Amino acid sequence: MKTSIHKLISILIILIVVYSCASIGRPDGGAYDETPPRFLGSRPTIGELNYNKNKLTLDFDEYIKLEKASEKITISPPQVQQPEIKASGKKVQINLLDSLKPNTTYTVDFSDAIVDNNEGNPLGNFTFTFSTGEVIDSMEVSGTVLDASNLEPIKGMMVGLHNNLEDSAFTTLPFERVGRTDSRGRFKIKGIAPGTYRIYGLQDADQNFTFNQKSEMIAFNDSLVIPSSEGRMHLDTIWRDSLTIDTVIEHNYTHYLPDDLILRAFKETLSSQYLVKSERLDPQKFTFYFANKADTLPLLTGLNFDEKDAFIIEKNQRNDTISYWIKDSLLYQQDTLKMSIKYLYTDTLNQLVPRIDTLRLVAKNTPKPKTESKKTKKSKSDKEEKESTVFLSVNTKAPSTMQVYDYISFSFPEPMQSIDTSAIHLGLKVDTLWQEVPFTFVQDSMNLRQYNLLYEWDFQQEFKLSVDSASMYGIYGLHNDKIDQSFKIRAVEEYSNIFFNVIGADKYAFVELLDTQDKVVRRVKVKNDHADFYFLNPGKYSARLINDRNNNGVWDTGLYEGKIQPEEVFYYPQILEPKANWELNQDWNVQYLPLDKQKPDELKKQKPDEQKKRNKNESRSTNRR
Repeated sequence: MKTSIHKLISILIILIVVYSCASIGRPDGGAYDETPPRFLGSRPTIGELNYNKNKLTLDFDEYIKLEKASEKITISPPQVQQPEIKASGKKVQINLLDSLKPNTTYTVDFSDAIVDNNEGNPLGNFTFTFSTGEVIDSMEVSGTVLDASNLEPIKGMMVGLHNNLEDSAFTTLPFERVGRTDSRGRFKIKGIAPGTYRIYGLQDADQNFTFNQKSEMIAFNDSLVIPSSEGRMHLDTIWRDSLTIDTVIEHNYTHYLPDDLILRAFKETLSSQYLVKSERLDPQKFTFYFANKADTLPLLTGLNFDEKDAFIIEKNQRNDTISYWIKDSLLYQQDTLKMSIKYLYTDTLNQLVPRIDTLRLVAKNTPKPKTESKKTKKSKSDKEEKESTVFLSVNTKAPSTMQVYDYISFSFPEPMQSIDTSAIHLGLKVDTLWQEVPFTFVQDSMNLRQYNLLYEWDFQQEFKLSVDSASMYGIYGLHNDKIDQSFKIRAVEEYSNIFFNVIGADKYAFVELLDTQDKVVRRVKVKNDHADFYFLNPGKYSARLINDRNNNGVWDTGLYEGKIQPEEVFYYPQILEPKANWELNQDWNVQYLPLDKQKPDELKKQKPDEQKKRNKNESRSTNRR
């Protein structure tokens, strides 16, 4: 018995030893390595002069790797041939494939691309510098790149300098010095020689360091940039304890200017006009999609049908999406429609010229029923007869609780042949009785297949809407079923109001009220320095003001060729949260804060990398617990 017990104990000890050997690693709950790699030395040394070899080697104190090297590492002057950059053990090796320029300072800005191999701790803001000449150019300029339309920081955008001050340099010559924006949209261009420069932003799609594609996002500054420096001092305080200062140490350093450049990036409007595609998903309708807006509609000629009075044309405001609803059933039942369309087309000289395309449009789906189905038996009940009838689909927007500023809308799947407005009834409840009231019924200005019922609602009124059956007919013969809906207007106490007193806006400006997703809730023009928003649902809001130079009611982009900057955008720098029955009056000086300090962090889609790392560390701590 004792022998068996001793054997069992021996086996358990062996298993524990084997498991321990197989589980070598950091115990759960142990400390994570948060120390970044340490730079030990390099060939050439940092700041070395008269170096003319293309190979660079950097040594570190631990095994390292490069994270998103193509996005984060920036070499200046920019390299037309992409350099070879790789991590090997504790080294980073760089092979520059371009010929080195004489008497030039070279900088390799690694940003935070160098991380340790285990935990990914970054060596932040690491820059390597050498010169092919007798001096190291040490000037710097810095600033921020924002999306001009919404002041969103842009990450990874190239920012470059030209000492050739001609406008054509941006479109024909590669940059002389470059930097790249970080997760906050901040950039720093290093190794600059004294002089006068123009500065540009570029999302360089083809990596040739010039603006040569209209699809590339760009930015430019109207003013020249002259780098300079000044001596500054900062203080380090050593505390004896939480209340007593031990020592204050003064540190002198060189600060480089300008350090607050703001570049507003934009994409130019693509002006080329051409037919993108044509489609006929349903037999009754075909659609043309054009690349740009047009002042006129295309001229259509039927090749196997007569096009005269054959269609109802539905188009958007830009005339770049045009649908043709075929009225004649004999025509839309044809499998293939052959036609020619004549329209203005952008040629290779960027001129609009007439063009004729010949098209064959084949129906993708089978035709829909064009008439009501017939009753099969006279003995059917009314309910069965109703179910056997195919009605015209009507999407009626009349919610049970109606906003005081809203309207009732009717949307249809096809253009309408006729609507009998006398069969539409709007009843107002007065005491206990229903009183029919007059209303306005109009076709929507933006949507051919939508009609709106307008009425001046008053708070807490009760209404009922009824529409008689067979009062609305579509062009394919179907009619509506009976519609009955009741609704009530919200009480005034349920709303809130926000009134902005605007300072510093241009003559023509409008304000967009935004939700927490940066989406537009309401839009009003600035009148007499005021932008007023009535009858808002309680919630969180921000606001954006656009200086509308051409007074067309929309934000317009810029144009480099004409040196036209995009229209200015400003953000109210706080989130407002009015409660029910509140009224907020807010003074808003749109010029008070610099643009990169205006947009509230809650609205920004581009979050700083530091925040992402903090969230990652918090997640680690939670998992360890």
